Amino acid sequence: MKVLITGANGFVGKNLQLRLKERKDVEVLCFTRENSASELAALLQGVGFVFHLAGVNRPQDPQEFVSGNADLSHALCAALAAMAASGRAIPVIYSSSTQAANGNPNGNPYGLSKRAAELALFNLQAQSGVPVHVFRLPNVFGKWCKPNYNSAVATFCHNIARDLPIQIHDPAAPMTLVYVDDVVERFIELMDGADAAADSGGFETITPQYTTRVGELADQIMAFKRSRSSLITERVGTGWVRALYSTYVSYLPTESFRYQVPQHGDARGMFVEMLKTPDCGQFSYFTAHPGVTRGGHYHHSKTEKFLVIKGQARFQFRHMHTGESYELATCGDKAEIVETVPGWTHDITNIGHDEMVVMLWANEVFDRAQPDTYACPL
Repeated sequence: MKVLITGANGFVGKNLQLRLKERKDVEVLCFTRENSASELAALLQGVGFVFHLAGVNRPQDPQEFVSGNADLSHALCAALAAMAASGRAIPVIYSSSTQAANGNPNGNPYGLSKRAAELALFNLQAQSGVPVHVFRLPNVFGKWCKPNYNSAVATFCHNIARDLPIQIHDPAAPMTLVYVDDVVERFIELMDGADAAADSGGFETITPQYTTRVGELADQIMAFKRSRSSLITERVGTGWVRALYSTYVSYLPTESFRYQVPQHGDARGMFVEMLKTPDCGQFSYFTAHPGVTRGGHYHHSKTEKFLVIKGQARFQFRHMHTGESYELATCGDKAEIVETVPGWTHDITNIGHDEMVVMLWANEVFDRAQPDTYACPL
C-alpha cells in the first residue's frame, strides 16, 4: 500500500516515516515544505492512506496559521473529495491540537486555524464518505523534536545534556504529554484497519497520557544527567520515566555517547561498578590474575550472582553454622550463573592461566556504613 505523509519532515512525520519504512508492505510518499498544495492531487494517485501532519505553529506572520493549517487542509480535502468521487475514499488521519478552539472567535489564531482544518475534514467525511480520524494531540515528546522551539521536553533535554541553562517561569505549571512512539503506534493501527474510537465524535485519543509539572519535568531530566556520576539509574524500565529517559538520551551530543566510571585496582586485579538502582541492587565486574582469590566473606541478607565471562574459576563455600563445605568450577565458555547464599562464606579463585573476568550483580547497593559483608577466609 502507498501512504502519503504531509509534514513528513516534521517531528512526528520523521518518526512515522522510520516506522513505515520498516514495513515491506508499505511505500511512503512525502509532502514537505518543498511541495505546494497544487501537487496533492498527483501525489494521491494510488495512495491508500493519508497521514496529514503538516502544519504551522510558530510563524513570523500570524496569517501563516491560516495558509499553513486551514488552507492546506482545505486543498487536501478538495483533492480527497475528487478521489472519492471517482470511487476511492482514502482514509485520513489529522494531527490537530488541544488548542483547537471550538469556533470561539476569542481563541488563539493557532487553535482557530487547527479547528478550521478539523471542520474541513469532518465536512469531507460527511459529504464524501471519507474516513477521518482527528487527534487533538497534547504535548508530544520523543526523539527528533526541535529544541528551543515549542517543546519544553526537547529544550530541557537538549540544554541539560549540554550543561546549558534552562528557564522555568512557573515550576507548578501542569503539563499533559504523549510519547511519539505511542502516537505513531496508534496511527499505524488505524492504517492497518483497527476500529476507530467509539462515540468519540470523530476524535481519537492517544494512550497513555502523562501528567506532570514543569518543575518536576526538569528535576527528572536533571536526575538522568546526575546518574552518570552517581551511577544510580532512575527507574527507566516502564511508563513515563522510560519514555522520558529514552527521549533525554536521544539528545546527547555524540561526544557524550560514552562516559567513564571509577575503577579500583590492586595486586589482585580490577573492580568496576557499572550501575546502581534505587531498589534492585547494583551491577559491577572484576578481574583476577592467575592464582588470585577474591572474596572470603559471608553475608546475612545480601545475595549475589556471578557470571564468569572470561577465564576459569573455582568457587568455594562453607556453611557458617554447620561447617558444611561445597566447591564448584566454571568458566567463561559456559553461560552459567553462580549464586551466593546468605550464611555461607565464599570465595572465587582464578584457576586458569589467563586473566579472569567476572560480572557481578548484588541485590542491594553497597553501603559502607552497613556493608553486610564479614571477612571469613575459607
